[in-house]
Amino acid sequence: MKKIGILFGQENTYPQAFVERVNAKRPKGITAEFVRIDKVLQARGGEYAVIVDRISQDVPFYRAYLKNAAFGGTAVINNPFWWSADDKFFNNALAETIGVAVPRSVLLPSNQHPPDTDSNSMRNMAYPLDWEAIFDYVGFPAYLKPFAGGGWKNVFRVADPEDFYRVYNQTGDLVMMLQEEIVFSDYFRCYCVDRRDVHIMPYEPRNPSHLRYVATPSPESADLMEAMEAAVLKLNLALGYDFNTVELAIRDGVPYAIDFCNPAPDADYHSVQADNFEWVVEATANMTIRRAKAHREGVNNLTWGEFVTSFAKEAFPI
Repeated sequence: MKKIGILFGQENTYPQAFVERVNAKRPKGITAEFVRIDKVLQARGGEYAVIVDRISQDVPFYRAYLKNAAFGGTAVINNPFWWSADDKFFNNALAETIGVAVPRSVLLPSNQHPPDTDSNSMRNMAYPLDWEAIFDYVGFPAYLKPFAGGGWKNVFRVADPEDFYRVYNQTGDLVMMLQEEIVFSDYFRCYCVDRRDVHIMPYEPRNPSHLRYVATPSPESADLMEAMEAAVLKLNLALGYDFNTVELAIRDGVPYAIDFCNPAPDADYHSVQADNFEWVVEATANMTIRRAKAHREGVNNLTWGEFVTSFAKEAFPI
């Protein structure tokens, strides 16, 4: 019997519905359950054919457990090795190279020295930075945000250089990026499952979290819907995420990818609302069943994005 597991924390709607949906489909030789861990022995794992990871970004022990499970052949969704290496600034650079519009962004060193470092640790940095060139490139107003954050934590809108310095001086040892503001006419959050199924949801990021998915946008053209779906698929194929959300801001008819490193995306019934919840439960149940059927013991069953696989082919041609 192949097992599909889900690893989660404080969620109380999606994990339960996901397990119930997989089991209700009665796939031959496959069952779903909540992951249970009673020991982690090195290079031993593979009890689960598939694990859906919803929590390891907050619990380092789980991230290490998932990497070990992958050695035993578990298909972890999303790939814990890539997720550990990924960040939002890199994602923006990748998006630009594959032709997806993104806001102009600049990486900034932490305002305060990281723990256990001093000025000597930063001797390769030029001080002051070329602030004039940075501000000219990004423009104002702009957003100051962590280069590898999530959940809208430590995100600030800054109106001008003085406002920027005031906020930046309060960010401690966080590595930040300054990003162009995209003044949008409409905004969407898009589920992408298995790098093939896309679900586009009207979304209003300026609303309280429980009201963000109830926005009513203006009718969208078929061309724009196709452009959004194409951008979502391009990004997730390049990154290799099996389960992700992409946020798109529409400016002058062009979708700009604002945030697309969400490999434990919101799937709570009470925030995403009933129709979106039904879609994501069904899509992820179907995906994991496919992955369990395709699972092979003792081999690498992880998904790797085209960025990694194309690099490997170029570096090590056969």
